[in-house]
Amino acid sequence: MHELSIAMSIIDVAAEEAERAEGTVVAVHLRLGPLSGVVKDALVSAFELAREGSPLAQSRLVIQEMPLIAWCPLCRCEQHIESVQWICCPACNTPTPDVRGGRDLDVVGLEVLDDAADAHDPSPADGARAQ
Repeated sequence: MHELSIAMSIIDVAAEEAERAEGTVVAVHLRLGPLSGVVKDALVSAFELAREGSPLAQSRLVIQEMPLIAWCPLCRCEQHIESVQWICCPACNTPTPDVRGGRDLDVVGLEVLDDAADAHDPSPADGARAQ
């Protein structure tokens, strides 16, 4: 299950950023494509397991699923492909070997609670900021 090592890497990077920003990570935002080689549910479970006892113990993983996109040589445009098993243009059924999107596995943002601001001003959510 390589999702556990991926989750641990995500936690390491996010914890390092939180330490640098002197804050607490409340959410990690990730883009995940169908050709990333990662199973979403397995990654969510692995993240929940890996965050225990870490600085991200209370954080959540927010996953934006990205579409599979390929260039159709016949239609001469990008098309959203419905199935990773049948990479053909949905408009004309032409095989589309030129995959343009769907391999994503990117951390695109962190929600960090500013610990210093929170210590001085206890009002909720005022210390939250995106990184």
